[in-house]
Amino acid sequence: MVSHVDDLTIDYTEDDVLIIKELDKEVLASRGGWTTVIYKYQEWNRTKEDYGPVKFTVRRYRKRNDEYRQQSKFNISNADQAKKLVGILEKWTASPEDPGE
Repeated sequence: MVSHVDDLTIDYTEDDVLIIKELDKEVLASRGGWTTVIYKYQEWNRTKEDYGPVKFTVRRYRKRNDEYRQQSKFNISNADQAKKLVGILEKWTASPEDPGE
């Protein structure tokens, strides 16, 4: 298991093949025993024997007994979906005040 946030990864190898290849990551938040990380990655396509399109995933980790354990994840399956999500978040955060606060 991993005890430091910088060592968190989604790289996954099976039968000496890197199935999930982490391309980049950013720590979104780290507070108390909780950490949120967004990853950019590709998955190995066995049929084509090549990596597929770039995907994104947000993972939430909890640190217990000095080890990070994944608690939840949200996958963004393609760049178009990521752009739509960014657009919605930009629209929602553009207003100066949130009436729900």
